[in-house]
Amino acid sequence: MNFMQFFIWGAWLLTIGAYWFQNKHWSGQQFGIIFSTMGISALFMPALIGIVADRLINAEKLYGVMHILGSLTLFSLPLVESPTTFFWVLLLNMFFYMPTLSLSITVAYSALKSQNIDVVKEYPPIRVWGTVGFIAALWTINLTHSTTSPNQFYIAGAVALCLGMYSFTLPKCPPLAKKAKHKSFVDAFGLKAFTLFKIPRFAVFFIFSLLLGAALQLTNAYGTTYLLDFNKPQFKDLFAVRNPAALISLSQISETLFILAIPFFLRRFGIKNVMLFSMVAWVLRFGLFAFGDPAGGLWMIVLSCIVYGMAFDFFNISGSLFVETQTSPEIRGSAQGLFMMMVNGVGAIIGSLTSGYIIDKFFTYTDKSKDWHGIWLTFAAYALVIAIIFPFVFRDKHGIEVKQVADLA
Repeated sequence: MNFMQFFIWGAWLLTIGAYWFQNKHWSGQQFGIIFSTMGISALFMPALIGIVADRLINAEKLYGVMHILGSLTLFSLPLVESPTTFFWVLLLNMFFYMPTLSLSITVAYSALKSQNIDVVKEYPPIRVWGTVGFIAALWTINLTHSTTSPNQFYIAGAVALCLGMYSFTLPKCPPLAKKAKHKSFVDAFGLKAFTLFKIPRFAVFFIFSLLLGAALQLTNAYGTTYLLDFNKPQFKDLFAVRNPAALISLSQISETLFILAIPFFLRRFGIKNVMLFSMVAWVLRFGLFAFGDPAGGLWMIVLSCIVYGMAFDFFNISGSLFVETQTSPEIRGSAQGLFMMMVNGVGAIIGSLTSGYIIDKFFTYTDKSKDWHGIWLTFAAYALVIAIIFPFVFRDKHGIEVKQVADLA
C-alpha cells in the first residue's frame, strides 16, 4: 500500500515543473498557483474525508474510492491546453489524493494495533516502502524519458487505479465514531485538536510546521526544473542534465536511511534537537543547490540530495510521531490532521504562492531564464532564520517521559 501510495505522487510531483516550463512554456507565477493545489486541498479534505471514515464508510474502502477517482483526473491532465484549466483539474486530483495520505496512516495504524504491534517502533520501517515507491517512480519517469512529457500523468494514473482496486483487499478498518454517543459538535468535526494551541509548545510546534511546510514545497516545485535549466552547451551531455529525475531520487534514497534512524535520534537527542537538525539540513539543501552545477559542482548537488533525507524525515516523520505519542487518544486522529493541514495545507499555499511571485519578480530575466543562484540563496536564508529562532521559542525538555495530553477542551 505504501509503495503505490507514494509511487503515484513521485511519478509527477518533482517533474511537473519540467513539464510546465519545458513542454508547455507557461509562466512561473502560474506555476506557483499550481503547487498551491496541495495546500488548498489539505486545508479541509483530509478532515472532511476523515469524518466520513469515522462515521460512515470503512477507511480502506473509502481509500480505494478516492484513488480510483484520482486516477481519472490524472488521465485527464495531458488533455489540458491552458494553465487555468490545468489548475482546476489538478486541484480536483488533490481533493482525491490528499485525504489518502491520512487514510493510509489510519489503515496502517489500525492493522498494527489490532495485532498489538507498537506503531512507534514498527511503523517507520513500513513507511520506508513509501519512499521506495517514490524512488521507483522517479526512475520509471527517468528511464521512460517522461520527465517533460504527459506520460508521467498516465503512469501515475495507472498505478492509482491499481491501488484503488487493491485497497478493497486491505485489512478492514470499520467506522468507530458511530459507536460513541452524545458527542459535541466540536468532537464530531474533529475541532478539539485546535485546543492544542492553548499549550505553548504545541502552538510553536504547529507554527514551525507551517514554516517548514513552505520550505518543502520549494524543493518539490523547483528541484528538477533547476537541473534542466543547465541544458546549455557546456552541460547538456552531462548525467545530471540528461537524468535529472534519477539524480533527484538520491534525496529519496537518503530519506529511507534517515527514516530508520529516527527512533535512535529521538531517544538520544529529543524532538527539539531533531527538529533543529531538520532546519539546519534545509539550509544546507538550498545553499548547496545555490553553488552547485552538473560539472565541477556536481558533488554539491549530490550532497544536497543526501541532506534532504534529514531535512524531510527529521521533521515530517518525527513530527507525526511526536503528535502520536504526546496527545490523548481521543484527539490523536484530528491532531494528525491538524499537523498535516499546517504542513501540506497552509504551509504549502504560502510556500508555493510566495515563491512563484518572488521568482518571477526578482529572479527571472527578460528572456525567461532564471537566476537559480539567487533563488536558492534566498530560500537558504529563509531556512536559516527559522533555524535561529526555533531553539529560543520551542520548550521541550529532553529526558522527561512522554506525557499524554489529557483534557484540552
